[in-house]
Amino acid sequence: MTTILTINSGSSSIKASLFHGDGSRRDFHYGHVRKPHEVFDRLIDDLGGESPAIVGHRFVHGGDIADAARLVDVDERARLESLIPLAPLHLPGNLLGIDLCTQRFAVPQVACFDTAFHYTMPELSKRLPIPGELGLRRFGFHGLNYAHIANRLPGILGEAAQGRIVVAHLGSGASLCLMENLKSVDTTMGYTPAGGIVMGTRSGDLDPGVMLELAQRFNVAELSDIVFHKMGLIALSEGEDSEMSSLVSSNSQAAKFAVTYFCRQVRAAIGALTAKMGGVDALVFTGGIGEHSPEIRAGICGPLEFLGFTLDDELNQTSRSNIGSVGSKPVCVIPADEEGVIRTLCSTYLKDRLAA
Repeated sequence: MTTILTINSGSSSIKASLFHGDGSRRDFHYGHVRKPHEVFDRLIDDLGGESPAIVGHRFVHGGDIADAARLVDVDERARLESLIPLAPLHLPGNLLGIDLCTQRFAVPQVACFDTAFHYTMPELSKRLPIPGELGLRRFGFHGLNYAHIANRLPGILGEAAQGRIVVAHLGSGASLCLMENLKSVDTTMGYTPAGGIVMGTRSGDLDPGVMLELAQRFNVAELSDIVFHKMGLIALSEGEDSEMSSLVSSNSQAAKFAVTYFCRQVRAAIGALTAKMGGVDALVFTGGIGEHSPEIRAGICGPLEFLGFTLDDELNQTSRSNIGSVGSKPVCVIPADEEGVIRTLCSTYLKDRLAA
């Protein structure tokens, strides 16, 4: 039976899952990573001698391609290296994961791309209001999990899953996706994962004039550090914390301000996506915050009754699949599972290779 290992090596943590052919699964999580080499050695020990037939890696950015996954050979690795400026917080860790697994497993390494799910967006969503010859467009991210949500929705909503669905992937990185017919038609993140709504250490969308002003005060390296590590909730809370769970439990005014700001921005994004489609049929929460924080879900949904969304207070505390009150449009909570999607992509690759 085929064994598939999935790797999600980010900037500060590494997650892995080992899938067996019988459907069983083992999950591993290593936080606060400072020495990735040692973490991968520990993963080898934790695998207990089990060896995968293929390793699939989550890649935040795949560039301007429609492929959901690609075999990482010499040419593909060079292409991915060239994309680092588009996602400097994530891609170095993604590439390191490839290199370390290549050293430890003599099996195919497959890159699975978060950007691919959004390739179906129309030009109205992809285009940025800048000169076309600059070659920059909106990509969108969190696509592996949005693909997972699209797979799950028919089992939860039935035929209604083909309607207009707003999915809020809320975590330390956060974005929203507008789906119709289970395909992406718009999203909040843009050219890089720094855009969209406010996040743990990223501001989301900013007045371009702010960036021009900051560019006069700081060099490129300093400004990049500010953009990816010192903005967002950590800035709004006056340096108290970037983690939503800590901010929600804090009694400080700065933390309360950051939480309120976040909920207000997510509501605004839901309203904007709804207006673009002329309505919305269901709302989905996913990601670390979306799945585990009833306080944030309540803060977001409280003023959304005019869109047809109201929460059942008791169900909201349980994080069940539908937490809407009687008479509300569906409000769903669906746990993220990028790893399951990566497994499917790797399995498809192996089947295609055998059939060739």
